[in-house]
Amino acid sequence: MRLFFIGDIVGKPGREIVSALLPKLRAERGIDFVVANGENAAAGAGITSVICKSLIEAGVDAITLGDHVWDQKGFEVDIVTLPQVCRPANLPRTSPGRSHLILEKNGFRLLVFTVLGRSFMGLKAECPFLAADAVLQNIAGQFDGALVEMHAEATSEKQALGWHLAGRVSAVLGTHTHVATADAALLRQHTAFMCDVGMTGPHESVLGREIAPVVGRFLDGLPRRFEVATGDVRLSGALVDVAATGRAEKIEWLSLRAN
Repeated sequence: MRLFFIGDIVGKPGREIVSALLPKLRAERGIDFVVANGENAAAGAGITSVICKSLIEAGVDAITLGDHVWDQKGFEVDIVTLPQVCRPANLPRTSPGRSHLILEKNGFRLLVFTVLGRSFMGLKAECPFLAADAVLQNIAGQFDGALVEMHAEATSEKQALGWHLAGRVSAVLGTHTHVATADAALLRQHTAFMCDVGMTGPHESVLGREIAPVVGRFLDGLPRRFEVATGDVRLSGALVDVAATGRAEKIEWLSLRAN
């Protein structure tokens, strides 16, 4: 099976390039599953039910979220009505929404879930290592392969989770920092790994935001609105080939422009 994991979709530019490129990419590359992090899809902060539905219509099979999961007003109510969306699995158990998803195609069941890192992260979360262990244990036998997203700031925490889960899941792929890392690899026992798959959105920016206000904030510390930028829009993500056993056979990083 071939899965494509799309990194943080930022604002309208990110959504538009997914809609423009994903159908053709999916057909040309023979992609079976598409998973996308959508936590920055609504003006760069959070997501709405309307945006979730538009991404599904564009060809995304599952939407994951991160520390901005509750940024849009009312999404804590909407999320329970969206069967293809999951919030981080290590949020408090009282949090609304699904902690994981299981996608199925041609008899292959792919488990998808996200855990939040705790180093330099503001949102309250339980231990990502123990939370990942718990998900895998609680639904053992109900999946053939697993994609675990590590939404975290620290590369050390991401690498540590990769090694912690090596041989038990198909892939551990990182998001949150919006800058792709050059470490795509197969860990021992064929677990695909990448610290950060990069951002889907405007790269002529500072992490997807207009450059001038961000630079200004660094210079004088005064508050400014960080609007989503518009230049050099790219679709970024990781393409992973997974055997019927659930072991990864190949990982490839993709970064595509619309033109």
